[in-house]
Amino acid sequence: MWHREDVVSSVNGRTARSTGVRFEDPALEASVMAHLASVEDRLRECVESADPFVSEAAKHLMEAGGKRFRPMLVAVCAHFGDPAAPELVDASTVLELTHVATLYHDDVMDEALVRRGTPSANARWGNSLAILVGDFLFSRAAELAAGLGPDAVRIQAQTFAQLVHGQIAETVGPRDADPVEHHLKVLDGKTASLMATCGTFGGMFSGASPAVTAALTTYCETLGLAFQLSDDLLDISSESTDSGKTPGTDLREGVPTLPVLYALASDDSDPAAVRLRQILADGPVTDDALHAEALELLRDSVALKRARETVRGYAEQARAQLQGLPRNAAREALESLCDVIADRIS
Repeated sequence: MWHREDVVSSVNGRTARSTGVRFEDPALEASVMAHLASVEDRLRECVESADPFVSEAAKHLMEAGGKRFRPMLVAVCAHFGDPAAPELVDASTVLELTHVATLYHDDVMDEALVRRGTPSANARWGNSLAILVGDFLFSRAAELAAGLGPDAVRIQAQTFAQLVHGQIAETVGPRDADPVEHHLKVLDGKTASLMATCGTFGGMFSGASPAVTAALTTYCETLGLAFQLSDDLLDISSESTDSGKTPGTDLREGVPTLPVLYALASDDSDPAAVRLRQILADGPVTDDALHAEALELLRDSVALKRARETVRGYAEQARAQLQGLPRNAAREALESLCDVIADRIS
């Protein structure tokens, strides 16, 4: 599984497509929303093909929605330079095309039937077609990157390699590695690496200094890891589908998450902890009664509390990585994302 969609919101302040970014500055909000509109137009252009069937299949997930979280990050990061630089729209489009392409492949590997509330491409047209459409989108991303210059091509290729390494690591499992460290490595490869490139492209194509671009890259990578880890917690702690996740989905499918890994690694002799380890040790929890019991035990567990502390730690680490940047509306917006992570796991 390449990515689990981020579903976040903020209570105070305006938001962009429910990404959780607070835009207290109207000028920043207008700039970001204009950027997202331009990216949307560019995406539509890029998925067109001389073959109407290819166009239809390539548009399938694009038109199903998505929050364009990655283009939003590029747009905000660009405010440490010139946010009107013309290369930024194509840079964002490269990253969104890459992200959506992974979703086509993701659904094949997971045998998913639904994506973004609509039948997945593999459910509608079969696995082979879904894989080929994902490849088509990767090729369009590479073509667009070529127009941005050799540095963009190199960075996009390196990012894609990291995505693949993360997916391979998840597929082969931890083997002899520590399961928690392996889980973090997987998420860093298949999610945080693409987020990091959002910071890189936002900085470099807006003309920000190398030092600022490096700080934005590091921040976005840490933020991406924190967001994906917070999904681990939402799978357990959410009481309804309001979060965008059916509670306990990962548990039922046997997908390793941070709280589960902490629970399995624990030597706590408390009867509840022992019982939880017994249930989790057998892998996917498909029995309805055991599933309900495991969820209840996890929600009251030390493992979940420890996982929350880990996620907050990464969120605060991301915030600290912004400290050397100029104090402006863009920095405040990026800092608000750190608050959103704490809010969504509380």
